[in-house]
Amino acid sequence: MSIDPSWPRAGGWESFDRAPARVDLALLGVPAWRTSLSPTGAHATPAAVREALTRFSPAVLASTSTGREPVDLRALVCADAGDVAEPDGPAGEARVRERVAAVIERSRTLVAIGGDNSITVPVALGAWGEDLGRAGLVTLDAHLDLRDGVSNGSPVRRLLEAGLDGRRVVQIGIADFANSVAYARRAAAAGITLIHRDELHRRPIAEVMAEALDIAGAAGGPVHVDLDVDVCDRAVAPGCPASVPGGIAAWELRAAARVAGADPRVRTVDITEVDATSDSPDGRTVRLGALCVLEVLAGLATPPRLTAPHSP
Repeated sequence: MSIDPSWPRAGGWESFDRAPARVDLALLGVPAWRTSLSPTGAHATPAAVREALTRFSPAVLASTSTGREPVDLRALVCADAGDVAEPDGPAGEARVRERVAAVIERSRTLVAIGGDNSITVPVALGAWGEDLGRAGLVTLDAHLDLRDGVSNGSPVRRLLEAGLDGRRVVQIGIADFANSVAYARRAAAAGITLIHRDELHRRPIAEVMAEALDIAGAAGGPVHVDLDVDVCDRAVAPGCPASVPGGIAAWELRAAARVAGADPRVRTVDITEVDATSDSPDGRTVRLGALCVLEVLAGLATPPRLTAPHSP
């Protein structure tokens, strides 16, 4: 890559253990993959996302829609908390919860890079702690994730069983032909708010996301946002084993990530279901994951929320 002192690159953040006492954004790798319903190399993704971050600039530019000056994201304090070793299974999830709890104490927001979607359980529980009874969850996902058992298809069910109130769960981007009637009925019985993919054709994603955060944060507790990249169209997310044609656009996922970052109720965000080993040659899925990290950071840098990125 070219070297230009006037064009700094994102990423390469200082180790969390050597960072200042308080950081704005902490990055944590959670390379879970062993319980995935689809064969995956998702454990390779945290490292790939870190490398992809260096392809981008830490700058938010002004636009005619925002009327704001350019923002240099280097003004925020970011730190890299490394990877949790062997995060799968009960012992691994316990390590994730412990690490998340320690990191979030010193962080405004924690972004966890998966790994498969099973990481949503220990990341959320580690951040919520004793606030579980007031906590909320927003997922951007083609799937309901209410399956029985322990897998990347069960995190929402497991969080409900841990004590999360289903009335403070909102699932955005749910797709036809990717879920069962039985699990849709399970969602309804739990009081979950479902926002079908079709609704996003009629409503701006930033508006939908703001509404979802109001529902999830209604009790005043911390909110976790799960960005399951397989909610995106397979053309932009070929590195997600379960992505399907007709999913949301890359700009919509990025817009949702920025809205999440701008909302002080959101303490943790995860980016999951990207398999770096099966991505297209241009690395578009991994790069989208890296851009979602930067969108969360942009949200933190520019309250009140910037206007969401526009559709091309």
